[in-house]
Amino acid sequence: MDLKIVKIEKPASMNFILGQSHFIKTVEDLYEAVVQTVPGITFGIGFCESSGPALVRWAGNDPKLIELAQRNALALACGHSFIVFMEGGFPVNILNTVKNVPEVCQIFCATANPVEVLVAETEQGRGILGVIDGVKTKGLESEADIKGRKEFLRKIGYKL
Repeated sequence: MDLKIVKIEKPASMNFILGQSHFIKTVEDLYEAVVQTVPGITFGIGFCESSGPALVRWAGNDPKLIELAQRNALALACGHSFIVFMEGGFPVNILNTVKNVPEVCQIFCATANPVEVLVAETEQGRGILGVIDGVKTKGLESEADIKGRKEFLRKIGYKL
């Protein structure tokens, strides 16, 4: 077995969701779920098929996000993994909907952080072991940090 690190390539502020599913219709069901949840969101989906022709299946409503999803899915090349890149929304807006798609087995991360994906490769194929999402924790938040966090959440409309 070989262990690899695959870096997710994306613009610094771009949000995405990385997960695992179990069936070829995942890409179509994820598309339907996203467009029905957040009007106006733009997105691209890449899904790694793990049998038959073993292609990257794709969908979305924005050509540049579709291309980004295709490129990253192909770099991962891990059976039944999917990646959704988005603009005009955040993972929190669609995460529960994505998790409720019947084919979805698990979510590895939902973030705009830099991400490294830990991949194992055997003679049979490749699989995701886990992710490194962002940077190492640096310490405990102070009272000033708590105040800043609360102000930020209210500023962007996530808390009243």
